[in-house]
Amino acid sequence: MTATPVINVTDLAKVYVTDEVETHALTGVNLRVDAGEYVAIMGPSGCGKTTLMSILGLLDAPTSGTYDLGGTPVAKLDARQRAHFRNRYIGFVFQSFNLIGDLSVYENVELPLVYRGGLGRAERCRKVAEALESVGMSHRMRHYPAQLSGGQQQRVAIARALVGDPAILLADEPTGNLDSANGEKVMDLLADLNARGATLVMVTHDARYAAHSNRLVRLFDGQIVAENESSLRLGVPSRKAFP
Repeated sequence: MTATPVINVTDLAKVYVTDEVETHALTGVNLRVDAGEYVAIMGPSGCGKTTLMSILGLLDAPTSGTYDLGGTPVAKLDARQRAHFRNRYIGFVFQSFNLIGDLSVYENVELPLVYRGGLGRAERCRKVAEALESVGMSHRMRHYPAQLSGGQQQRVAIARALVGDPAILLADEPTGNLDSANGEKVMDLLADLNARGATLVMVTHDARYAAHSNRLVRLFDGQIVAENESSLRLGVPSRKAFP
């Protein structure tokens, strides 16, 4: 029996209407991501990469088409359910880190668990410690973002994305604000997380970083124009199963 994919998108379209002008950001997109995959999405500026990531992350809704997240049709989720799925099953890593400056590293990583609720202080502490250990930042947990390098801030952002043990990690240009050396370190970290079972979808404009993935998807003018699955690794267990 074929396992249920983590992400299954069929004939997805997104149209923006401004002053009666239609902009077709996505057209007829079909994408399946299975547990344990590491998928890189590449394409020129304005091709629809960020729009697709926003829809996959439940930050936006498609105009048409279907999106099943862990076997659940997203269209059937109300606002509260979407927020629950987003917090419980999706981890985000952004280009700009998005750390809160007046919170410590520990507090930044703990924040998703605080919003989720239902966890005692000791359990939150354990999860934060594990997440920071997984990215090699345990020794910086009492520091503040301004006291960290860009590469260190991105590691903290990845720990924050991982702390809730998400089913999938979405990374939107995670090396965009880093120099090449720190960018490679972050890519090595993501590859290591994938090797340990994390399911990753990453948007990048850099072919060097896309080479770290198992599968490359190319977008152009809102459509998938090519896929390369030659190095796909299957059979890696996911970090978190859906209900």
